[in-house]
Amino acid sequence: MKAKALNRSLWVFHVNTGSCNGCDIEIVAAMTPRYDLERFGIKLVGSPRHADVLLVTGPVTRDMKKKLKLIYDQTPDPKVVMSVGNCGNSTGVFYESYNIEGPIDRIVPVDIYVAGCPPRPEAIIDGVVKAWKKLEEMKKK
Repeated sequence: MKAKALNRSLWVFHVNTGSCNGCDIEIVAAMTPRYDLERFGIKLVGSPRHADVLLVTGPVTRDMKKKLKLIYDQTPDPKVVMSVGNCGNSTGVFYESYNIEGPIDRIVPVDIYVAGCPPRPEAIIDGVVKAWKKLEEMKKK
């Protein structure tokens, strides 16, 4: 049943692990009529249990480490994890902060990195397209 859903749409669950919300604003901008991701069948969902893609922003704080692992485990296979923004990719401006456990890829495996502080909606859309292609490849296996 899951494979058929991938032919039509891509469901994305967004997780903020401690960012400044700059990336979150750009994700919302990608959903607005100017970019309109939903016309391609890409939509944000409210539960990781329904998601194909985890879109994670921000460096992972101590409080979010266990929660991110739990969310990752709750997402059904096949799944793709996208790290959006420099903070998620390398901890960015929060480097060596007392409350940071590290970038996202130290906690869960990351498939796609989107750079920028904050990344432009076009870069986020490009990352989602790469996630779609990766899921299609996984489906063929």
